[in-house]
Amino acid sequence: PKVHWLSDGVDEGEADALAEVLAGLGPLTVYRDHREVLALLPPEPAPDGLTLRLLRPSGGAEAGHWLRVSAPDGQVLARVEANFAAGDAVADAGIVLPLELRNEAVSISIENYQSAAGTVLLDDRWRRRPVGLVSGAGSEERAQPLLSPEHYLEQALAPFNDLRKGTIEELLQRPLAVMILADIGRLTSQQQAMLGEWVEQGGVLLRFAGPRLAQGGDDLIPVPLRASQRALGGSLSWSEPAPLAPFPETSPFRGMPVSKDVFVRRQVLAEPSLDLPALTWARLADGTPMVTGKAREQGWLVLIHTTANADWSDLPLSGLFVQMLQRLVQMSRGVAADSGRQPLPPLSSLDGFGRLAAPPSAARPQLADSIDTLAAGPQAPPGYYGSEQARRALNLTNGWSTITAAGTPPVEATRLSYAGEAEFDLKPWLLSAAVLLALIDLLASLALRGMLPFRRMGQATTLLLGFLLVLQAPRADAQSNDQFALEATLETRLAYVLTGDRGIDDVSRAGLIGLSDLLVQRTSIEPAQPMAVNVENDELVFFPLLYWPIVATQTAVSDRAIAKLSNYMRTGGTILFDTRDAGLTVPGITRGVGSGGPEADWLRRLLLRLDVPSLMPVPEEHVLTKAFYLMQSFPGRYAGGQVWVEQRSSGVNDGVSAVVIGANDWASAWAVDETGRPIAAVVPGGERQREMAFRFGVNLVMYTLTGNYKADQVHVPAILERLGQ
Repeated sequence: PKVHWLSDGVDEGEADALAEVLAGLGPLTVYRDHREVLALLPPEPAPDGLTLRLLRPSGGAEAGHWLRVSAPDGQVLARVEANFAAGDAVADAGIVLPLELRNEAVSISIENYQSAAGTVLLDDRWRRRPVGLVSGAGSEERAQPLLSPEHYLEQALAPFNDLRKGTIEELLQRPLAVMILADIGRLTSQQQAMLGEWVEQGGVLLRFAGPRLAQGGDDLIPVPLRASQRALGGSLSWSEPAPLAPFPETSPFRGMPVSKDVFVRRQVLAEPSLDLPALTWARLADGTPMVTGKAREQGWLVLIHTTANADWSDLPLSGLFVQMLQRLVQMSRGVAADSGRQPLPPLSSLDGFGRLAAPPSAARPQLADSIDTLAAGPQAPPGYYGSEQARRALNLTNGWSTITAAGTPPVEATRLSYAGEAEFDLKPWLLSAAVLLALIDLLASLALRGMLPFRRMGQATTLLLGFLLVLQAPRADAQSNDQFALEATLETRLAYVLTGDRGIDDVSRAGLIGLSDLLVQRTSIEPAQPMAVNVENDELVFFPLLYWPIVATQTAVSDRAIAKLSNYMRTGGTILFDTRDAGLTVPGITRGVGSGGPEADWLRRLLLRLDVPSLMPVPEEHVLTKAFYLMQSFPGRYAGGQVWVEQRSSGVNDGVSAVVIGANDWASAWAVDETGRPIAAVVPGGERQREMAFRFGVNLVMYTLTGNYKADQVHVPAILERLGQ
């Protein structure tokens, strides 16, 4: 028997032994991917974002790969490039991500690399984190919120974190990312032991000074303290309240602007030592430490040398206080609030291409507290476990540190790539063969009945061959390339992409005819009849705008056409993609994430292959909203769908987006028959909605033809003033 080995290109230590066993069964053929083997590890939290690590087998050439962070709807939140030096097997990249965007992220993937090893799923461990709060405030302070440290900490932390209050013992009974002690003096030996073990496992212990801590600390502070406090300002002091100095580059607060309104009036002092400068994260203007921190195993000990309320400083009254607490919370390992021994059922699983799908039948529930260290397998496929409200992510690359490429098998074997030969379209040949057989059968039947004179058989055969040649013509309209170019360039024309669906193509043509007629009536643009475009064969550069209705059954676009489309968009052309389903909320190009029907899925696969920059919803002041008509919504046959354009500087392509994406079926709203009457109903707004659809079409054409002239109107007052002078 012949043996075929479908290899993933990775050697886990037993590849040679497996090859010998398979070769003993019969002639062996080994299939391997021609691409470089890559693996993306789950990210590590950093003070201002995430730290990403990309693996490959050692010995490769210098290379760079883009990593993409995506939201649930497929919107790209951030991109960063990870670069391998020659010979290196690890590439690290840091991505700066504000907390609000970080809480929206659901996946990180390698661009243009469809693999489960190239996709990392994120869950609540990388989002809102459980924070425990223990305050030393008395009942009198709690009765007056503006005097209580709890009030300021709650206001700063509650919008972004799962805030819990209680005693140290109570809070440690549940998983916790950060523990905050507000003016808690000496801890008992039992509390120190509990907190010390928790910090070593990855917790962040944040302490605030106050009258109690000024009397002396314990072992759970980053630096030794003097048994006193320093007063700045007041009737008995020569000094003035001190402002903050700029944060050092080694501080987690680096890059944050220091507020000029923050002054410190009292603080606890650290004992001088050789390592004190390295442990200082923030200083006063006179150089004394304001925030100190120290790593302890996998966790951190942090001390803010003033109170959490406004007694000793103005810091709790400033926005800087919120930003500093966010940075400190981000340093934690991000323990999810719902973990434990509870079994979590499989919710969705990653397939081999890194796409989320329904879990396989072999998948089994997994314990929440074991998912961090669990190795993916048949009964534990990578994906989400739990429920939509509380999900835990199991990633294929959990625990990976290196990957080894499979070498040449030590036995005789044929090596092939998964990449197949170039595709050959058999459809026209098969249809021609069917027609030929039908005609031969007809002629034979007529001849047997004596209804077909023999002398006319030659003429029939000639007609049959001519008909077959017509069927095999490369262009349905039999136009030459020169004719096509002349028609496209002698007059301004709109164009639509042929989809292979006759009904859809007819609607596209009727829609652009209706829009062209309206442009003649209302604007100075006088377009000729629209033209159909085959993206595989026709030249695109003649047209300023292509209307592309998405059909789920449309044939996949070839690599040659992809290169042509990318070049068209880079050189000033604009493509209006329309999924026509009123359900595409985001044109997400993240595999397996997003919304919409089969048309949206087809579009995502196309966008993955195109050179498309980051996208955004059309903002209120975008030129598309005022190119001719003033409008903020862009309905078509349907209303309410989001419209997306490029997110980039206005200097590229004269400020015109190369991509406009929506789902409102504009061609149907524009389409008219031979008498100029609409051929499709629009819902739910009727003829008023059709008028708005036409206005969007006018704005779109003006936008693509004239660029950012409307955006330049902001300079008109200055120009008129200069002319007046």
